[in-house]
Amino acid sequence: MARAATGRRARDWRRAMSDNVAYALLVYTGLQIFVTVHALREGMSSLLPYFALGVLVAAIIPACRWFERRWLGLSDSAAADPALRGAFRRDQALLWLMAIALPLALTLLFRLLFGSE
Repeated sequence: MARAATGRRARDWRRAMSDNVAYALLVYTGLQIFVTVHALREGMSSLLPYFALGVLVAAIIPACRWFERRWLGLSDSAAADPALRGAFRRDQALLWLMAIALPLALTLLFRLLFGSE
């Protein structure tokens, strides 16, 4: 692996994105469970958790894999290129925005569609 000017190993963007995807999926799942349980306590339809899990499997995992695949295709030299920092930060921000905002948005949508009066 390439070394930075300070003698430290340069950051491997492939590994960093893979780590971000793993942590984002954990955060998404935890947040989804938290908001789903909260919504169920407030009298939401019992179909909500099953529908939310279906959305998780059908949309979230492939979306996260897209981020990961985009970076895994880099060569060893490109994976340590500091010029990719901006692109990495952009993808990282989009990934985390999706992981945090989507459970809240899904729960709000389900509440509007299936919520009890």
